[in-house]
Amino acid sequence: MNVNVVCPHCLKVNRIPKKESYAKANCGECKNSLLKSAPVSVDADKLGTFIANSDIPVVVDFWAPWCGPCLQMAPAFEEAALAMPLQAQFVKVNTDEEQALGAQYGIQSIPTLIVFKNGKEADRVSGAMDKSRLQNWVRQSL
Repeated sequence: MNVNVVCPHCLKVNRIPKKESYAKANCGECKNSLLKSAPVSVDADKLGTFIANSDIPVVVDFWAPWCGPCLQMAPAFEEAALAMPLQAQFVKVNTDEEQALGAQYGIQSIPTLIVFKNGKEADRVSGAMDKSRLQNWVRQSL
């Protein structure tokens, strides 16, 4: 069985074999590793690409640079992303720069995290989380 994964570097959709873990997985287009899963900052177009084309859950952090809890959670979000390559795709939306996206998804407080699965919202939580709580929350959507 194969899964579609969007390359965080060039946004090309890659079809890869579904496995429990991966020793190596590179993008067919740009050749960058798909295992380097640091969170990617996205705008409306990029977010749409990830949500529409990913067979793995897309975890979106709606945040702002002035938000204390957002900045406090940022390292945990990055650590969770790096710990879960090809299990989930982690992306960040700066709600100051992407106000229309915040409005589109009804973001009323930040940080708000939304998991999209199969192109639809699967779960949502507001408030900062530590790495283990964040990973456990994401695993419920795998």
